[in-house]
Amino acid sequence: MNYKETISYLFSRLPMYSRIGAAAYKPNLDNTIELCASIGNPQTKFKAIHVAGTNGKGSVSHMLAAILQSAGYKTGLYTSPHLKDFRERIKVNGQMIDREFVINFTEGIQPMINKLEPSFFEITVAMAFDFFAHEKVDIAIIETGLGGRLDSTNIITPVLSIITNIGWDHMNILGNSLEKIASEKAGIIKPGIPIVIGEEIPETKPVFVNIASEKKSPITFAGDTRSVVNWNWEDHNLVLEVAEAHHTDHKKYVLDLGGIYQAKNLVTVLSACSVLQSLGWPINDSNIKTGLKQVKKLTGLHGRWEIIHTQPLVVLDVAHNAEGIRQLLQQIEITEHRHLYIILGMVNDKDTSAVLAAMPQQATYYFTKAQIPRALDENELAKRGTDAGLRGTGFADVNTALKSALAKADREDLIVVCGSVFLVGEVEL
Repeated sequence: MNYKETISYLFSRLPMYSRIGAAAYKPNLDNTIELCASIGNPQTKFKAIHVAGTNGKGSVSHMLAAILQSAGYKTGLYTSPHLKDFRERIKVNGQMIDREFVINFTEGIQPMINKLEPSFFEITVAMAFDFFAHEKVDIAIIETGLGGRLDSTNIITPVLSIITNIGWDHMNILGNSLEKIASEKAGIIKPGIPIVIGEEIPETKPVFVNIASEKKSPITFAGDTRSVVNWNWEDHNLVLEVAEAHHTDHKKYVLDLGGIYQAKNLVTVLSACSVLQSLGWPINDSNIKTGLKQVKKLTGLHGRWEIIHTQPLVVLDVAHNAEGIRQLLQQIEITEHRHLYIILGMVNDKDTSAVLAAMPQQATYYFTKAQIPRALDENELAKRGTDAGLRGTGFADVNTALKSALAKADREDLIVVCGSVFLVGEVEL
């Protein structure tokens, strides 16, 4: 197979969450363990940081990767899903995995695919681990796909685990309470391995404390030691002033990710860096500041309050659940604009009622869908939007919706595309 045929095979032949939803989720680690054993257990050949959470785990993973690259480490980065190119999922020092490696790996593991019938995600996790071992990375940042305890990535023993936050998402798989969801995410906590919790809430804090205690894992709650006390924007960069416990001087960080919701993620990342330093990883403040200022350049992160047009301002954001949308709406409120246009598309297994209930009623809506089977039909989404008091029209695809919004918007207006990673990935830049 050539590269195009290989990708087509991976997308079409293997159970894939973006295509069929929960049916693609394998509720155990058996396939991943056997797949990796068949290629020499590459996950044992490099050091790793494991990142889970409902929201923010992608941003935290990219920020950490940028910092470690700035500190001189050869850094692997595994994230999901991708926006435009499958190879975005697997990077070393910001460079995507080679096409030839994707082809050769897929062909080489064909007997195991035939034997195990693994999911798309299980194959890509094994591919990432094999690539990082092949590239001899100093460290790899590994983002979970869904949950933690039974996530395919959870066969690694990292030097540090991170859980960004807990919110309502994937309840059909992870549980119908925040405590249950937290327990699943906390499945990445390993015996004796430090864990950083990015955001604590009363429902989940005892879960993390108890599991960390059982496993004798040192636990750090990021908000206990640091807080953002001031912020402003400079040339679409976010400038944050951070206070640290037992320090009188505040530190200033410039972040090339413009969303104010990144303040929470920054505190998590700074706590993670402190733990790494205590473990003997020489990362200094200059490395941290350099990395944060160049996250997009060093790692290729997109879709987080990403400005693609000015006058009118057009922003892409992958927020896709109720908590993510609430954070996005806070950003919209503090962004200067006259009228707001929201281009919204969602997948059919998300809690659309919670998202639509949070949406501002004064905006004009363009309801649309990504071109994947799991996408909620634009007319159904428009009907649900109308029931929630939102004014808008259905469009068959995101680019038609965007073209229509651009034709109507004035220079001082704001257009936001959100609701689905897959929708954002289909925007033609």
